[in-house]
Amino acid sequence: MSFLTRIWRTLIPVILLSFAVTPAVANEPGTLQWYGQAAFKITTPGGKIIVIDPFITKNPKTPAELKDLGKLGKVDLILVTHGHGDHLGDTGELAKLTGAKVGVNADMGSTMDALGIVPKKQLIRFNKSGPINPLPGITVTMVHAEHSSSIVHSDPVTKAKSVHNGGEPAGYIIQLENGFKLYHAGDTGIFSDMQLIGSYYQPDLALLPIGGHFTMDPAHAAFAARDLLKSGHVVPIHYGTFPPLKGTPEELQQALKGSSVKVTVMQPGDTLKF
Repeated sequence: MSFLTRIWRTLIPVILLSFAVTPAVANEPGTLQWYGQAAFKITTPGGKIIVIDPFITKNPKTPAELKDLGKLGKVDLILVTHGHGDHLGDTGELAKLTGAKVGVNADMGSTMDALGIVPKKQLIRFNKSGPINPLPGITVTMVHAEHSSSIVHSDPVTKAKSVHNGGEPAGYIIQLENGFKLYHAGDTGIFSDMQLIGSYYQPDLALLPIGGHFTMDPAHAAFAARDLLKSGHVVPIHYGTFPPLKGTPEELQQALKGSSVKVTVMQPGDTLKF
């Protein structure tokens, strides 16, 4: 048997396998599960698990059967938009339980390491506009959010509370293995660079806060989706969890009446295929 023949016999199974696997991933749907507020679990077409803003165990809207963090199973990546408790939530415990990497803005990552919330070896500290590839086939870009960020920490011994630097708030553009792009806006008010996010990243699905008081209300979110992001599909989030968050999906739908924007209203625990 010649040298070239041996090489080809080695390469052919690899080539055939790549053709067999790639279309399967491309054709598999991803799923999005909402836990209430801004907490989501993404199962990618390639089977990776990404959790965003895991405010779960103390979330009044999370169904009781989903409050056990162990039921999340394996988690590959946790993304946190900012340091407030209803977004940072169970990040430390979930990271400890699963060993998942935790992606956060660089300053908040330093604070989390210093306070012992997440060990440095599990942190991915990054900043806005520079895409990263935290998992094979997955691209994450941190983008602007118009909000605030701080971490309120309770000393494990004295229980005394202290406030620490949470860096800048952020949203995330997450591109999956099949090219699908999801925009999680985090907590944000409306800002003109949403137009840049829409035109440059062209997200297929936008998760937008509508509660008001701390974030956009339904009217602002409608304008953002229709006129700035020019998004074709929106899921409203961050409403109804606490009394000040008065905005409703019905108000968002009314504000978008006559437009081409599709609004999918999820209930906590619901799963959406995309």
